[in-house]
Amino acid sequence: MKKQIRNLLLLSSITGISIYGINKAISISSTANNLLKTDKGNFFNWRYGNIFYTKQGKGSPLLLIHDLNPASSSCEWDKISKHLAKHHTVYCLDLLGCGRSDKPNMTYSNYLFVQLITDFIKNVIGSKPDIIATGESVSFVLMACNMEPEYFNRMIIINPANLVSLNKTPNKRKNALKFLIDLPVFGTMIYNLAFSKKNIDKMFYHDYYYKSHLVPGRLTDTYYESAHTANSYGKYLLSSIKSNYTNINIVHALKKINNSIFLIGSKGNDHSEPIINSYVSYNPSIEFSFVSESKYLPQLEVPEKLIELLNLYLNPAK
Repeated sequence: MKKQIRNLLLLSSITGISIYGINKAISISSTANNLLKTDKGNFFNWRYGNIFYTKQGKGSPLLLIHDLNPASSSCEWDKISKHLAKHHTVYCLDLLGCGRSDKPNMTYSNYLFVQLITDFIKNVIGSKPDIIATGESVSFVLMACNMEPEYFNRMIIINPANLVSLNKTPNKRKNALKFLIDLPVFGTMIYNLAFSKKNIDKMFYHDYYYKSHLVPGRLTDTYYESAHTANSYGKYLLSSIKSNYTNINIVHALKKINNSIFLIGSKGNDHSEPIINSYVSYNPSIEFSFVSESKYLPQLEVPEKLIELLNLYLNPAK
């Protein structure tokens, strides 16, 4: 019996060391190309970690907020930020837990990102900006605007998150999943499998792009690198997302907000129209439009079409 226990402990140790080695190799190889450079940006020393951001252009302030996903970063805006900078001072940040920003071991709540956006506007921008945000980030953008509307101007949301999904809350099963992903070695292995290069490619081919054959390899490499910077500590954001800590019911805020809201959906996304209709049902003053031949990220797939819509909304007199 003692021999069996000893052999089991030995096997467990060897397995753990092997998995640690694989995790370390993934962390090193995924960031070897150094696609997410920091030399052209700055860091906002926030209370929960350093936040990477870039600033370009002149004019009224415009804050671009990428989708809430451990693989996402401000590179989501690379194809449209220079154009927007012709008429605006454009700020692009990497959310906490993403890209070049810090990825602390903590629970990422919706209110955490509400605080981040509000503090960034107060301390970095210094005046109320227009905001363009993607997908899951709609929840904390609208909640922040609802709580302190004096710091926000117009808001544009690209492919907003499903209101029903945002209403889901943590439970015992979800907390168990969070505990599993947060584990030092095995949790990192789970995260690395979820954000393997193959799975990130699939994410773009099936969900992000309408024309999958046009997905640039460098783009998926950048998302892969973003997911694995800081020793794959993006797993702490993932565990919070999967366990619904980043969710919140935004219906009350949606009804109450008086700021101008413009929603942009993608015709290639089957769920886009009913989701946008659900937002408009709670706030009939919301304007909306659709972009053809795109899915989740028109700013990367069809930037010219998206820019046309953004110009109509941001620069109506031009």
